Amino acid sequence: MSRLRVRALPAPLEAAVPVADPATVRPAPLTRDAIPGWFFRVDQEAFGHLLAAQTAAGRTGDILELGAYLGRSAVLLGDHLQPGERLTVCDLFDSEAGDAENAAEMTMSYRKTLTRTAFEANYLAFHAELPEIVQAPTSVLADGRIPAGSCRFVHIDASHLYEHVAGDIEVARAALADEGLVALDDYRSEHTPGVSAAVWQAVFTGGLKPVLLTPMKFYGTWGDAEAAQRTLLARDWRAEGYTVDEDAIAGARVVRLNRPAAAAPSAPSRSAPRRLALDLLPPIATRAVRRALRTARAVRGRSRVPSA
Repeated sequence: MSRLRVRALPAPLEAAVPVADPATVRPAPLTRDAIPGWFFRVDQEAFGHLLAAQTAAGRTGDILELGAYLGRSAVLLGDHLQPGERLTVCDLFDSEAGDAENAAEMTMSYRKTLTRTAFEANYLAFHAELPEIVQAPTSVLADGRIPAGSCRFVHIDASHLYEHVAGDIEVARAALADEGLVALDDYRSEHTPGVSAAVWQAVFTGGLKPVLLTPMKFYGTWGDAEAAQRTLLARDWRAEGYTVDEDAIAGARVVRLNRPAAAAPSAPSRSAPRRLALDLLPPIATRAVRRALRTARAVRGRSRVPSA
């Protein structure tokens, strides 16, 4: 039987675990990719590589996720837990938000699908035991319940509102060990300017050092960014079909990682036999064939025009 560790929260933040209606419980996913969410392949690979490299280097520590949705990223984070480490997940799930703006965002994006019951079912489809769950606004973690310096990796994907994201970044900063890594979602989306503002404020005034950029996530550290980048680039991403580029932000190097877009289908061309035949005919015959083909296409075009 799995053990569920839920921290008691002070009223009115404490959230009772809702009793699920059996008629609305989703079946457990058969694969990780079947879990709904926006945790895409490039970030799945980046998470896995960085977490595995930490373990290979003997670096230990807890993992923290602020904002979990239905568990797609939490399942992967749970894959990398080592003995003695814990994963803590903080999310409102289906409890009420504490302010009007956050409530409006939840209603617009998540309210119909996000439930704690669904998250737990998805997680338990791949792990024997649930993570530690804090069902509350992520702001409650500012009370120090996550021991300072206890985490090696923090994933922030909760609110898109500037004030909340800025607070989540401070929670991450306090929770991370010296060489710990933080990943922030939606740092560049047009509908999430508050995330962008909080991220770049942390970079330019809060000492957060960029490590990696993907289309969806910003990865950074308050430790040695160059060491993290060496770890990242020890993998031959290009050989696996990824694009790898480098930029500089205020004199500091940052790596960009992406999968190339699928090539657009080319315009249909003549069949090879027809091209060969036209190439082998003498010029006068080729011109005659081309005129005949143009005439035939014109006749077919007129036949498709509906009569009045």
